[in-house]
Amino acid sequence: MQEKVKNIITESIAVKNKVLADKTLIKTVEEIVTVIVDAFKNNNRIYFCGNGGSAADAQHLAAEFSGRFYTDRDALPAEALHCNTSYMTAVANDYSYDVIYSRLIKGIANKGDVLIGLSTSGNSKNIIKAFETAKEKGVITIALTGETGGQMKSLSDYLLNVPSKDTPRIQESHILLGHIICQLVEEKYFG
Repeated sequence: MQEKVKNIITESIAVKNKVLADKTLIKTVEEIVTVIVDAFKNNNRIYFCGNGGSAADAQHLAAEFSGRFYTDRDALPAEALHCNTSYMTAVANDYSYDVIYSRLIKGIANKGDVLIGLSTSGNSKNIIKAFETAKEKGVITIALTGETGGQMKSLSDYLLNVPSKDTPRIQESHILLGHIICQLVEEKYFG
């Protein structure tokens, strides 16, 4: 069993080493930090969406912005779109689970806002539809996906495609990248 634990940790480290070596991905992180800081400076908001573990990660990252990360500072306007369960269950029941995020983006997002979608496959229909609606409204799209980027790749203004096909290893790297973005945005925005 101990060898199995060590192997899982080694696999996680290997994916993170691939992320570290990916110059395009690192540059994209830097660009995303600037985009988010600019959005906040322009009184825009950040929205997050995901499914399952990625929904938990979306909520976690939204809380880092709206709460605090390292410094005691004002809240930043960020929220995870799945937190209103009455809305989610009504729309999923009355329309389709595929439109739970796109209806919210259509209703509450404004041009210049940022939508961050987390999907290890990049093929989550509800996030794809949200990105399509975001594009129509002038909302900036950032995708955190696995290796290929899936269908979200072509709908993303910024793509962070973790070089792996293993869902848990991808999600671990999503949180790593999300935390890096939170830290750098906080430092750049608040000085």
